Amino acid sequence: MKVAVVGATGLVGSVMLKVLAERNFPVTQLIPVASAKSAGKQVEFMGNNYTVVTVDEAISMKPNVALFSAGGSISLKDAPRFAEVGTTVIDNSSAWRMDPDKKLVVPEVNASVLTNDDKIIANPNCSTIQMVVVLKPLHDRYKIKRVVVSTYQSVTGTGVKAVEQMMNERKGIVGEMAYPYPIDLNVIPQIDVFQDNGYTKEEMKMILETKKIMGDDSIRLTATTVRIPVMGGHSESVNIEFENDFDLSEVRSILEKEAGIIVVDDPANLKYPMPKDAHEKDEVFVGRIRRDESQENALNLWIVADNLRKGAATNAVQIAEYLLKKGLIG
Repeated sequence: MKVAVVGATGLVGSVMLKVLAERNFPVTQLIPVASAKSAGKQVEFMGNNYTVVTVDEAISMKPNVALFSAGGSISLKDAPRFAEVGTTVIDNSSAWRMDPDKKLVVPEVNASVLTNDDKIIANPNCSTIQMVVVLKPLHDRYKIKRVVVSTYQSVTGTGVKAVEQMMNERKGIVGEMAYPYPIDLNVIPQIDVFQDNGYTKEEMKMILETKKIMGDDSIRLTATTVRIPVMGGHSESVNIEFENDFDLSEVRSILEKEAGIIVVDDPANLKYPMPKDAHEKDEVFVGRIRRDESQENALNLWIVADNLRKGAATNAVQIAEYLLKKGLIG
């Protein structure tokens, strides 16, 4: 199994390598890929060092699967080139997510849509992934009418530059800025650029991607996405209105039985999910489960996950695992 990781020297790419190793994905030949200026560098994987190669070199090696985390422009240009030589591309950028001919996949939710013809598969936005993992089993049981979500997103979602900005600010160092404002001791209610409708691109990603992944355009969703000065994971306050009434104990039972979800919901003992608890874990954590007393058939939840793992690298590797299990790559 030849596996290329495009963007191997980046924040998500390095986590992809880590997750591939931890989950024992059957890599027989690793092909770390990065820009020409990074070619020749070494990356470590499973105790061995591998030399970073260019995209052109990687394509000539015809990998079975390529995990992309190198930005949308690279994905648009190079994912089809890999696909042409028979490689299955799993892309972490937003480049292909809303392409009607490309599948947008969270394995726990809709892996069954994948076929042998899918050579470019889109990995959803990090904040969307953790939310739909929780929404899907509840939608199946009670049918969701509307979702209101506010996110509290880690600086790691922006990248190394943002982490450095926050740490510099904590040390009183003036350095390069990833954001238009200080992030430490602050909250920035903007993630990505603003659209004509007043929403940010991140907010519209959550709205549009959720409908596509869930396969239901009737779900109404509105989002406010916010950057906060934490590392470890994204948090979300989610309000869900159902068509049908629900029992809280049944809601908890449904979520507890779902693969990939851990319920942490014990207010009496101050137990609820936090980013520091989700850090370096692959599961989605849910707590603060309670009825919305202002609206019929409505539920409040608090959802937390490591945005670099389940929100990016782990979800991509899980897609590859599903493809392998079903004989769609190999």
